[in-house]
Amino acid sequence: MERLKQHLREQLLSALARVRAEQGWPVAELPEMNWEYPPEARFGDLSTPLCFALAKQLRRKPRDIASALQAAFRPDPSVVDRVEVAGAGYLNLFVAKSWWQAVAGEVLAAGRAYGRADLGQGRRVQVEFVSANPTGPLHVGHGRGAALGDAIASLLQAMGYRVEREFYINDAGTQVRLLGESVWARYREARGEQVVFPENGYHGEYVREVAARLAETVPALASLTAEQAVGLCAEEGARILLEEVRADLRAFGVGFDTWFSEKSLFQNGEIERALATLRAGGYLYEDGQAIGFRASEFGDEKDRILIRSTGEPTYFTSDIAYHANKIRRGFQRLINIWGADHGGYIPRVKAAIHALGHDPEILQVILLQMVRVLRGGQPVPMSKRSGQFVELREVVSEVGKDAARFLFLTRRSESQLDFDIEVAKKQSMENPVYYVQYAHARSCSMAKKAEEAGILGPFAGADLSRLTLPEELAILKQLAIYPELVAGAAQACEPHRLTAFLQELAAMFHGYFTRYKDSEERVISEDRELSHARLAMVAAVRQVVANGLGLLGVAAPERM
Repeated sequence: MERLKQHLREQLLSALARVRAEQGWPVAELPEMNWEYPPEARFGDLSTPLCFALAKQLRRKPRDIASALQAAFRPDPSVVDRVEVAGAGYLNLFVAKSWWQAVAGEVLAAGRAYGRADLGQGRRVQVEFVSANPTGPLHVGHGRGAALGDAIASLLQAMGYRVEREFYINDAGTQVRLLGESVWARYREARGEQVVFPENGYHGEYVREVAARLAETVPALASLTAEQAVGLCAEEGARILLEEVRADLRAFGVGFDTWFSEKSLFQNGEIERALATLRAGGYLYEDGQAIGFRASEFGDEKDRILIRSTGEPTYFTSDIAYHANKIRRGFQRLINIWGADHGGYIPRVKAAIHALGHDPEILQVILLQMVRVLRGGQPVPMSKRSGQFVELREVVSEVGKDAARFLFLTRRSESQLDFDIEVAKKQSMENPVYYVQYAHARSCSMAKKAEEAGILGPFAGADLSRLTLPEELAILKQLAIYPELVAGAAQACEPHRLTAFLQELAAMFHGYFTRYKDSEERVISEDRELSHARLAMVAAVRQVVANGLGLLGVAAPERM
C-alpha cells in the first residue's frame, strides 16, 4: 500500500503542476497527503482530503480544486481505474482490479517475510514488562501485561529493531521484607506458636506453601534468630516464588532476554553512580538528614526525596539508577509497561533521565488497565490460593494460552478488559481466537482437498486475473493493507490493531464461503485455471493469518 500511495501522490503532483501551467494557479506547497480507506466500495478504495489543505493557499474552493485535479489526472490503467470528486472536495480513487489481484502473488512470494520491514534499521529497543514483585503468583493483570509486552517486542522485531525483553525483579524493597515476615509467621504457626501476623503481610495460601517447603529444605531455620530467619525467609521465599513466575510465563509462551535484579544496583555501585551524576549537576539538595532531587526543575510537579533521614534509599532512587543503567547498556528507546495506577510516576522518571543528561523522550511508558474475569458474564470469585486475585495459571489452565493471549490483546491497553472464561473456552465462531484460527485451518483443509483432487501447489504462478468476485477483491484488499497495519501497530505499540485486522480478515474469508454455499466446489472445480487462482488467494490468506498470529504469540493450527 505504501508503494501504491507513493505512486498516487506523484500522479497528483503531476496533475497539480498541469493545472498550474494551464490555469495560472499560484505555486502551492503540497501538504502531507493523508489517505483514508472509505467505509463503502462505492466511495473508492482510497480517499484523500488533499484539496481542503490546498484551498487556503490557492484561494479556491476545495471542490473546484478537486474537479481540476480530476480533469488533469492521467491515470495508469494498471494502477488506477478512475478518480471521482465527492462531497465538498474529497478525491476518491478507484484502484485497478489488476493491482489487487497481484497481491496474492506478492504474499506467496514473500511468505513469512510478508509484512516485515526494516524501519528500525537495527536500532536497539528494550521492552520491560511484567516486572512483578517476587512476593506472590502472577495474576491475570500480569498476564495481560505479558501478552502486551511480548507482542510489542515481536512487532518491533518485525520492523527491523533489535529488541530485548527484560523483567525487572524488585527484590530489594520493603515488599520482599514483608514476604519474609509473612513466611516466618506461617512457619511458626505451623509449629504451634502463637503469632501476631505482620500488618500488611501476605495472606495467600501460597505463603503457607512456601513456609512448608522451607521447613523441609532448611531444617536449621528454627534455630536462627528472628532477624536471621526473616532475612532467610525473604530471600528463599522470593527465589521460590520467582521460579513459579518463570514457570507461569513459560507456560504462557513468554520468555525474557534479561532478568534484572534490583539488588544488583546496590551491589554494583549503580546507586552511588547515579547520585554522583545528579550531585555533579547540582540537582541534589539536603532536607535535614534526607537528600532530595530537584525534579521540579525538569517538569515534575514537585521535588523528590531520594535518601530518607534514616539513610535508606527510596524506591525512586533505585528506579533512577535502573534507567541510567538501561541507557548505559546502549538502548536507544526504552518501553516500559506499567499498571495504570503508576501514571503519576512517569514525569518524575523522565525528569531523572533529563537530569542525568539524556533525552527524556527515550522513555515511553504504556499504562495498562485492569482485567475483570467473568464466567458467563458474572465476575469470577477470587483465587483461594492467592486470597486476593485470579491467578494467571488458573486461567491459562482452563482456556489455554492461545485464547488467553489473543483475548488479552483485543483492546487498547488503557481500556479495561472483560475476560469471559466461557467465551474463551468455546470452540465456535463466538470465540474471537477460534474464529481467526479456524480461518487458517480452513485454508489448510482447502489445500488438502486440492491435493486430493490432483491440483498441486504452489500457486504463485496462477492467473490471478480470474479473481473477480467482489468478495475475492475485498479479501485481496485486506491482504494488501497488512504490511501497513503491522508497521502502524509496531510504531504505536498497539497490538490490538492486529487482532482487529485478523478478525476482519477471518470474517471476510468465512463470509466468502458462506456467501457461496458451494464455494468449496467453486474453489476446486473443473476449471483448473480458476481453481489455481482461487487456491492462490486461499494460500495467501493462510500465510497472512499465520504471520499475524505468530506476531501475537498465538498458534496457527492446521486442523480444528
